[in-house]
Amino acid sequence: MLRRVLMSLTVVLLGFYLATPPVNAQSLDEFEEKVTEFTLDNGLTFIIIERPVAPVVSFATYVNVGGANEPVGHTGMAHIFEHMAFKGTHTVGTTNWQEEKKVLQELDNTYQKWLAEKYSTQPDSAKMDTLWSQFEELQKEAGEYVVNNEFSEIIDRNGGTGMNASTSQDRTNYFYSLPENRLELWFSLESDRFKNPVFREFYKEKEVVREERRMRSESQPIGRLIEEFAAVAYTAHPYGRPTVGWHSDITATTMEDAREFYNTYYVPNNITFAIAGDVDPKEARQLAEEYFGDMKEGPEPPPVYTKEPEQRGERRFTIQGQSQPFFIMGYHTVAQDHPDSKALQLLGSILSGGRTSILYKRMVEEEQTALQVSAFNGYPGQKYETLFATLAIPNQGVGVDTMETSILEEIEKIKNGEISQEALDRARTNARANLIRSLDSNSGLASALASAENLRGDWKKVFTDIEELNEVTVDDIQRVANKYLTKDNRTVGAIVNKEDNSSDQEVADANN
Repeated sequence: MLRRVLMSLTVVLLGFYLATPPVNAQSLDEFEEKVTEFTLDNGLTFIIIERPVAPVVSFATYVNVGGANEPVGHTGMAHIFEHMAFKGTHTVGTTNWQEEKKVLQELDNTYQKWLAEKYSTQPDSAKMDTLWSQFEELQKEAGEYVVNNEFSEIIDRNGGTGMNASTSQDRTNYFYSLPENRLELWFSLESDRFKNPVFREFYKEKEVVREERRMRSESQPIGRLIEEFAAVAYTAHPYGRPTVGWHSDITATTMEDAREFYNTYYVPNNITFAIAGDVDPKEARQLAEEYFGDMKEGPEPPPVYTKEPEQRGERRFTIQGQSQPFFIMGYHTVAQDHPDSKALQLLGSILSGGRTSILYKRMVEEEQTALQVSAFNGYPGQKYETLFATLAIPNQGVGVDTMETSILEEIEKIKNGEISQEALDRARTNARANLIRSLDSNSGLASALASAENLRGDWKKVFTDIEELNEVTVDDIQRVANKYLTKDNRTVGAIVNKEDNSSDQEVADANN
């Protein structure tokens, strides 16, 4: 379980590392011959990657919207809508859309009335009970029109695999693979669900999202720690809010809110599709025009203007409980396209990337004070100014103060220039090897290129990023460590058992 926790956190590194060609692509020039890119008149961008190694095609849909774009009071909205995208359309997942639509509208109106009463200055409990009873009856009536899982079953019957989606602070993405002779089926289904969204079982699915929150953020100590860490580190920027949403915001979100969210962000110029595998680009373009050409273009989605103010001093928090202790520490750094981001990325790898890394050798192997330790740049997102974070899990009988002392000592050594060219070269080699493996598949290629194009404006950054990594010097590593990893720029958090709650003050005193 602990290994899965660390892996789920360090996956943020992939956004930077998705920058290497597949094994057989020796250069950007060679790879460009296999890529066809086009944009429809309405703004939808398609990237077609010819890779006919097997009669399979992988599809990745990236929407440039995530938790950071959600309206105040509606955290979790991007995640809720991700769930909605699997509920079908006007023709898929329903026995009678016209009748279902009427019931859904009445259902939402009733919920809005209940919500208004609930949050009124003097709520009438009897009125709330009546409205809730009406809401439950309407929800039951709406369910009579639902054909459960029809969207996913169509994909399964046609040999589809790997269907899933995810939401982060920066983006929402959808993906699956189909046999190469089912290309048109993907265009038909994908265009239908994004041109004709429904909010079928919306309020039931909100409870699924709420349960995800309980399981990930409330029942798991590490979930509580990470959520608190982001909230303490960010005072202004929306990166401080949980992507899964707050309970009260999940309650407050209505179908009308979700529809407005869709109309704002699920517009053609905010969506990128990537298709990789045994695919004919000419056929793909023809199908794109046929199925997506009439998708209505929309205005440019509103940007995130908020910038996190400069931190004016170290911030600390402690969560007490009976659980495995955890330690987390982070420093404000830069977004993924800033010139310093590659040096910070490699700094994280030098500290904790593999068994030969500095922190692993010291804390896990030699001193055996930590079960696991990880350092990485890019939490909780990468599109905007982010955090360089370190996470450590102490061994039995070892306090979180020992974790902090060891990590700070090794960071200080790097600041003083105690870093070898060999360590830097090893970090670069590991990064390249990891990415070659992850991109040696249709799904990896589709996701990497779609992500780079959608979030950063150019799929070619999959290649240019690795070139920039090669330009980082030992002096760059020392410079970014001194620039960003400072005490005033630091947020420190821990989960400790109640009897150990004195350790934080001891460490704070020791570091003054």
